[in-house]
Amino acid sequence: MQRFEDKIVVVTGAAGGIGSAASVRFASEGAMIVAVDLTASGLAETVASVESFGGSIQAVTADVTKSADVEGYVQQAIGSFGGIDIFFNNAGIEGIVSSLEEYPEDIFEKVLDVNVKGVWLGIRHVADVMRARGGGSIINSASGAGLIGTPELVAYGASKHAVIGITKTAAIELASDNIRVNAVCPGGIDTRMVESIAAGKFPSNVEAFKKGYEERNPMSRYGTPEEVASLVAFLASDEASYINGSWYSIDGGASAL
Repeated sequence: MQRFEDKIVVVTGAAGGIGSAASVRFASEGAMIVAVDLTASGLAETVASVESFGGSIQAVTADVTKSADVEGYVQQAIGSFGGIDIFFNNAGIEGIVSSLEEYPEDIFEKVLDVNVKGVWLGIRHVADVMRARGGGSIINSASGAGLIGTPELVAYGASKHAVIGITKTAAIELASDNIRVNAVCPGGIDTRMVESIAAGKFPSNVEAFKKGYEERNPMSRYGTPEEVASLVAFLASDEASYINGSWYSIDGGASAL
């Protein structure tokens, strides 16, 4: 399928597992990609994957918590390809594993800065560019952690609840401009972030975390970044033209328990 022929897609957190998989998925369906992350070295694998089948991609280094950097990646998309049609607002960090009372204040602030402020700034700067092109689609990365309590992950859980709140508000405010805003809520996905959380909870036996998750999960496994990318691509496509202000769990049925 070439659902995104001539479409311009910005992906933040494009060096991570889900961001990289989404960049490849969009490019494989004809899109031009602006891949954004904090360091150029982290983007190299994503760029190579897209270019391996002749896809068009522009790598941009940016700190999503800084308005000037966000404006920078937006202007790069305009300068390189002409605008923005789809925005996968995906950059995020997990923080550390710690009880609520012992959670370090500086790390709490950093997690909310990246996961909440970064999402808001992205929408703020991208919306007007989409408006000028007659509309677009924004998909925010929330998490299963945005739907439930998250013991020992207070900052991460709080930030992902906030992403869902931002998604709802943005969907209402931007609907009249033909800009749809939705969120994805991945559960246990085979990524660096999930491995980091597992290491925080079971520092001497990371496999115990994975085994426990798989035993509890109705599908008895982790998901893959490519499976999340498939959901993101659907929400960005014209097939989802009446889906707005919604959030979608992709967790093998874990949230149904």
